[in-house]
Amino acid sequence: MAPGSALIPRLMDLSPGTEALRYCFALPAHPESVAGARRLTRARLDEWRLDEDTHEAAILIVSELVTNAVVHTESARVVCELHRLHGRLRIAVQDQGHQPGGPQLCRTADDEHGRGLLLVDAMSSSWGSRDAGNGSGRIVWAELRSERSC
Repeated sequence: MAPGSALIPRLMDLSPGTEALRYCFALPAHPESVAGARRLTRARLDEWRLDEDTHEAAILIVSELVTNAVVHTESARVVCELHRLHGRLRIAVQDQGHQPGGPQLCRTADDEHGRGLLLVDAMSSSWGSRDAGNGSGRIVWAELRSERSC
């Protein structure tokens, strides 16, 4: 097994010729960091030359997950990791603290919070959350199918 990171679990060994791309960044948990997260994500996905649909969906998902970490936790920093392997892009955002029960998907229009996760749910093929371990916060992740553009 190949080692994983703090955000993405360990992966199986890669076969020869398999391309795995990984990028991680940390930002202060301040509202202005959401724009920084979008900018860093956009720049990296431009480098990776992903298709436009994946590119735009990933930027929106990063924005929503970082916003949630900033607004709903008392974190000092937020860590984001992008990982592309086997035609899939995985986005993981870790905060330093969480409310019991983790993020909640709210389906009613009257809720003040939680609608961003409806977007994440609609745009990703799967998403979820888990404790980061050692009381170090929560990781919220989402996956997208990704193709390289020509």
